[in-house]
Amino acid sequence: MLYPPMSNLLEKVNSRYLLVNVVAKRSRELSEAAFERGESLGAKPVSVAINQLANGEYSAEHKGEY
Repeated sequence: MLYPPMSNLLEKVNSRYLLVNVVAKRSRELSEAAFERGESLGAKPVSVAINQLANGEYSAEHKGEY
């Protein structure tokens, strides 16, 4: 079972497509920052990004630019 549930994540981000992109972007940021510091994350970057999104530590902002 996925934790946090997909329904909770979709309350934070209104589409699955945007959710995937937000989580992917944040996980890349986390990986790059850990690599630069020479540290280990201790958990998979995608899991950390999902938990940050669910806890409100990270959010998606739509700029309306295409």
